[in-house]
Amino acid sequence: MSTIIVCDAIHKVGFDILAKESDVKVIDASKTPKDELLSILPEADVAITRSSTDVNEAFLDAGKNLKAIVRAGVGVDNVDIDGCSKRGIVLMNVPAANTIAAVEMTMCHLLNTARKYVDSCNDLKLNRTWKREKWYGTELFNKTLGVIGCGNIGSRVTTRALSFGMKVITYDPYIEPSKATNLGAKYTTNFDDILACDFITIHTPKTTETINMIDKPELEKMKDGIRIVNCARGGLINEDALLEGLKSGKIAYAGIDVFKKEPGTDHPLLDLPNFTATPHLGANTLESQSNIAIEAAEQAISASRGISYPNALNLPIKTEDLPDGVKSYLDLVSKMSYLAAQINKGPIKAIKIEASGDVSNYTDSLLTFALVGALRDTLGDSINYVNAKFIADEKGIKTQTCDTTPSVYKNKVSIKIITDKDVSSVSGTVFNENEQRIININGYKTDFKPKGKMILFKNSDIPGVIMNISSILANANINIADFRLGRGDDGFALAVILVDENIDKEILDKLNALDACIWAKYATI
Repeated sequence: MSTIIVCDAIHKVGFDILAKESDVKVIDASKTPKDELLSILPEADVAITRSSTDVNEAFLDAGKNLKAIVRAGVGVDNVDIDGCSKRGIVLMNVPAANTIAAVEMTMCHLLNTARKYVDSCNDLKLNRTWKREKWYGTELFNKTLGVIGCGNIGSRVTTRALSFGMKVITYDPYIEPSKATNLGAKYTTNFDDILACDFITIHTPKTTETINMIDKPELEKMKDGIRIVNCARGGLINEDALLEGLKSGKIAYAGIDVFKKEPGTDHPLLDLPNFTATPHLGANTLESQSNIAIEAAEQAISASRGISYPNALNLPIKTEDLPDGVKSYLDLVSKMSYLAAQINKGPIKAIKIEASGDVSNYTDSLLTFALVGALRDTLGDSINYVNAKFIADEKGIKTQTCDTTPSVYKNKVSIKIITDKDVSSVSGTVFNENEQRIININGYKTDFKPKGKMILFKNSDIPGVIMNISSILANANINIADFRLGRGDDGFALAVILVDENIDKEILDKLNALDACIWAKYATI
């Protein structure tokens, strides 16, 4: 039974989903003080967290049995991602569950920067004043909005702004321009185009590249009377520069939902008349909180069973984004490397991946999957797709990827494993997107599915070999499921004999004792 710990408050529906699973134990630590949480973490296999819990070194050290962490939300700036990776912990988030809530919060702030309805409402309710002439605003219609980041949220803000009759310019170096232009917006690679807009809204993650992406130099380039919205992450706008710009009037109005340090109850920005803030309410709708809890619970259950890791942030690649034909190669190369390591046992010194065809675009990810397969026998569950590269580096295993000239196959992948004793190589391909085949072992052509129990038998290419092998296996009551023979130009041959039963050392010794045998080895996939 796996244990899932819920470190922060989530919607009740999430707990209901977790409670229905008979193979899952749930610990509700959402109200547990953070210092006490550390003493409970060793029990957990999977943790569900939110922004209130810092997944730092102390957290990760305490969670010595953690296999996965689900960040119930989008942002992971409170998570030590490298620390998770080094410990082999898969980090997942829930990126889309609160999308609409964040989009609509952005529109609230965008409208308020134009019409100051929050201030006028407060003036009427608190001061009982009716001064219409005090609250002239500006219209969104025909104004230009600069959207920084055109992902799930930014693209939807773009659509809504266009419906208000705004002109929209988007800046996002990580998308295809057509994603913006197909919406009816303009796409730019020049950040100065954004700074020239009437309104600006930010929708990027918080990274070293985006922290303080709007600072004093950027503000100086903006037109007088700019209006700015940030409902993404605190710190994307330098708050000191924002304060100065609002005081000087360079910025007509700003609305934010996030602060660099939260809670932001004592921030000097709150004293300004042309500034409005909400206490990080972007995801605070009943619908989004329910969606987040459902997705977080389902991801945690899936991870606890080792089935899948949806929205994993520290896997080598998001497999759900890959073409179907390429996905099979990730699985195939893991099997190939596992087979190669069984043929050539010993401390691995180097691993090399070669690929031709479209799959050659994914050699870095293939290498990670190959490392897991190659080291699985010696490291067991302590190696996975997250920490494979870290472990290889620690062990001094040299890695290399390269493209090869096209072969007769549309796509082909080869792996070479080098130890102190020998070099082994295995090549494979995939037919019809999911039919995996091993097509070459150590230079000998073959063709079989990478599955099951098998004897690999290298021999002098002379008469009587097949009969001798069959006799030994028949006497041991071992059924041969398939027999594939690859002949080389060197006077030797390699047989791959698929069998239905396990092969023990005694049978292997008899095969190795045959006069024609160069070596006989047993492998499973």
